[in-house]
Amino acid sequence: MSQPASKVRLPLGVQTFSEIRQENLYYVDKTHFACQLFRRGKHYFLSRPRRFGKSLFVSTLKELFEGNQELFHGLAAYGQWDWSVRRPVLILDLTNVNAEVEGNLEAELGDQLVDLEDYAGIKRRHATAPGRFRYLIRTLHERSGRRVVLLVDEYDKPIIDALEQPDLAKKNRNFLRSVYSVIKSCDQHIRFSFITGVSKFSKVSLFSSLNNLNDLTLDPRYSSICGYTDHHLDTVFAPELPGLDRDRIREWYNGYSWGGDERVYNPYDVLLLFDQREFLAWWFETGTPQFSLTEILVRRGVQAPSLDGLHATDELLSAFDIGSISTPALLFQTGNLTIQHSELKDGQRHYRLGYPNREVRASLNRHLLAALAPPPPEHDAKANKARQAAVSSLSDHLRAARFDQLQRSLSAFFASIPHDWHRNNELDRYEGYYASVFFALLNGCGLDTRPEEASSRGNLDLAVLTRQRIVLIEFKTVPGRHGSGRALRQLKAKRYADQHLGSGKPVHMVGVEFSRETRNVARVEWETVGTAETGSADPAPD
Repeated sequence: MSQPASKVRLPLGVQTFSEIRQENLYYVDKTHFACQLFRRGKHYFLSRPRRFGKSLFVSTLKELFEGNQELFHGLAAYGQWDWSVRRPVLILDLTNVNAEVEGNLEAELGDQLVDLEDYAGIKRRHATAPGRFRYLIRTLHERSGRRVVLLVDEYDKPIIDALEQPDLAKKNRNFLRSVYSVIKSCDQHIRFSFITGVSKFSKVSLFSSLNNLNDLTLDPRYSSICGYTDHHLDTVFAPELPGLDRDRIREWYNGYSWGGDERVYNPYDVLLLFDQREFLAWWFETGTPQFSLTEILVRRGVQAPSLDGLHATDELLSAFDIGSISTPALLFQTGNLTIQHSELKDGQRHYRLGYPNREVRASLNRHLLAALAPPPPEHDAKANKARQAAVSSLSDHLRAARFDQLQRSLSAFFASIPHDWHRNNELDRYEGYYASVFFALLNGCGLDTRPEEASSRGNLDLAVLTRQRIVLIEFKTVPGRHGSGRALRQLKAKRYADQHLGSGKPVHMVGVEFSRETRNVARVEWETVGTAETGSADPAPD
């Protein structure tokens, strides 16, 4: 059970279990997971995005195995653990290693080994990091009479942070592989090991030395080992809820899944929301890796609408190596997509991925938009002001069904893209480019969008659902300056509106056509089902 609901301090920035317990900060009890792991096995691996509570769980394991019973009063482990047994614990913490400069990883890991040797009173007898690590494990076992507990936090960070320097990333990977290989060779001296990271590197690279690990990442029994559930918010954090819209909290921050039925919140989001009392993209701005995710997506030609609904398998989600990571694995392991549905088919687990919540949907698409359609130069204040006005008004026009004004805002936005960018890129030659930009625009505004909505007559390009209305959008590109009306005709011919007629909301069919010649909107046409309301808007004359 978790501690009773009474308003106490928020553990903002605190990842140390002993501090949380001694200072009486909010704590969501995860100790039952630790007891289960100890009873069931020996070597474990867990992948979760950054800022998801992995370090706190590692700290909890440390205190548990060291037998610090007084910290666990009232928690699930208190009555399940043998407190008479104290085991030696070794922690390698790579969360703060600066591995973007060659040699730093070896030096900083060497410093950690010095600290461990000094703390244990063990004299250094080997020159290499693997040799020193091996000697530490063996000597601690021999001296204490208890096999060692080994904890490695963010094992892959020195590789991920150097991905934009492939040669350095490979050197970091090879060095870490030599260190981690000690875990397998010292198996007889180890009682329990737990390794955390953001990614699971493929077995042919880093994991070739760690093939005895039990991977918990997609084990439904441990889907909530990190993160907060709805139950945690309604019980542990109940004193923080007054004054906040409970449904809005769920819409903004809930939704992460790693195969279990229960979905979780990112703890970093929840704690900052309770502290600041504002719905902002707390996690996204600090939790994404340092390499440019959106630039990678643009280079690969990934279209924004396709992100919500990607399909993958266990093998694909686990495939991560320098220079060869799949788009689904990249987005899933960084926390930008999560599991929406899974099924076992022909002996293999298949997953459908989607955005976990409003925060990630809006934030990722805003960053993607900046890469697909960069803003004017900073010194062009007038153009930037016009672009910002166009973006801020876009969702209002769509929510209010002001489609003529929607067309003007769209035109102003596309006109703000610098001509130099068009000359140096070929993305705008492809039909999907304009749909991707429009989709990223709407998602960045926080609208509820449904790309590729299926019907008996085909797939609609985009459905937008608001509280007041349903807007069905079809995109087309045209070679000349003027639209042909084909987008709206297709919407009507395929009767995409039929499945929404029982919603009780007005249903609007909107055809949006883009000109390859002008690189802008050529025509917007609309028709509201069940009324005589129709309209069209052409670009303003040159």
